[in-house]
Amino acid sequence: MKLAPLITTFALTGFLTVWDAPLKVINPALVQASAQELSVSQKISLVTKNKGQIGGGDQLRRFFFGDLEPIGIQPGGAGHVVNLYNKANNVTFSYCSTYDVVVAVKKGKVAKFEPNEVK
Repeated sequence: MKLAPLITTFALTGFLTVWDAPLKVINPALVQASAQELSVSQKISLVTKNKGQIGGGDQLRRFFFGDLEPIGIQPGGAGHVVNLYNKANNVTFSYCSTYDVVVAVKKGKVAKFEPNEVK
């Protein structure tokens, strides 16, 4: 039995476990809060804050999985965007799947955003 792979596995596991604690102390903003720890308004604020950044769609899906209803498609983003309505919170998100970004967020049920909001 070779000991090197076993030792390497334990060393990497220990390193990754120990790495998270100092990171939280140095800068808590670097560690993404889990979806269970955030209130709905905090989730909406985070999605709004990260609007236009690649990966924002992943955050949207993680926070509102199963709660988004497509209500419209319109030109914007990199071709077309889909407007997704969250009935539970009465918020509409405009999502560009080409770059996986949220391009607009608005309170209420919005079937079509202004063209300058979704470019």
